[in-house]
Amino acid sequence: MAKTKKPKHVAVAGNIGSGKTTLTEMLSKHYRWIPQFEDVDHNPYLYDFYEDMPRWSFNLQIYFLHNRLKNLLEIQKGNETIIQDRTIYEDAHIFAPNLHEMGLMSKRDFENYFSFFETLKKMFRPPDLLIYLKASVPTLVGQIQKRGREYEENIRLDYLKRLNEFYNKWIDGYKEGGLLVVDIDENKFPEDEEHLGQIIQKIDGQLYGLF
Repeated sequence: MAKTKKPKHVAVAGNIGSGKTTLTEMLSKHYRWIPQFEDVDHNPYLYDFYEDMPRWSFNLQIYFLHNRLKNLLEIQKGNETIIQDRTIYEDAHIFAPNLHEMGLMSKRDFENYFSFFETLKKMFRPPDLLIYLKASVPTLVGQIQKRGREYEENIRLDYLKRLNEFYNKWIDGYKEGGLLVVDIDENKFPEDEEHLGQIIQKIDGQLYGLF
């Protein structure tokens, strides 16, 4: 049976350098959805965080959590379909636990943060479709180098590898709503129209029952 209900919220998730922003831009053009990007340029904690992670990790994560909750509540109130670059789940299931495991966020701060997230979760609905861009560490490194953001120059390989492990664990257990996994090692959608077409076909199938 075809789904006729208009989706309200599509989200793109993936590790640093997986191509979330590029795919968000491409899909927003194709479907005429309104894109919502992560604002890395105006984040007051990001540069400090990369300079001194233990000092700024909790502040940074609370800033992300607040911003994303605000965005989600706006999406729920509006009538347009929004495609979101990165999700609130990634902060809670990937970035915060990784910081805690690396000794960069104290147990007390992490537990406080995660229990705050669990409370907030009751206030919003999950996305109609979550698109996860799965990529190996070499692919991520190549894409990070290509875009040349100054504060990302010192990201270590073990950091990306650990994030990947958290991502894969989260996606394996993701039961919140519709999910589409795209393997970025194989699918080169930024350069290949046919590859983008494959993603669009799968999205049509998931959201609209079109095959």
